[in-house]
Amino acid sequence: MKYLLTMHMNPTLWDSLTEDQQSAVMQGHDDFQKIIIESGEMVGTKALDSPANTITVRVRDGITKATDGPYVEGDEFLCGYYVVECRSHDRASELAALIPDAQYTAVEVRPIVHEAGPE
Repeated sequence: MKYLLTMHMNPTLWDSLTEDQQSAVMQGHDDFQKIIIESGEMVGTKALDSPANTITVRVRDGITKATDGPYVEGDEFLCGYYVVECRSHDRASELAALIPDAQYTAVEVRPIVHEAGPE
């Protein structure tokens, strides 16, 4: 089964980390990617830009309106994700715990129930 592992970031928390701690997080992502590539569980990953560069689009009564900024205001924002394919929810949770962001904020594990795209 495929799982989406979403990472969330709190910019205030990130800014409070030392340079060594921030470097360790980045190195931790490199290490994590090696683990899931070698195990064959890696499907893909993306890092997302900050909410400051977000545009939210809404259509109401046939009128499209785009506004600067995220849909939800908050201290934390979705900063990236991994898609993994593994044998169980427990294994997906084990992998999520290996993502360095889990030390500081949260990593959400969500089963993927539908996907489409070019084959």
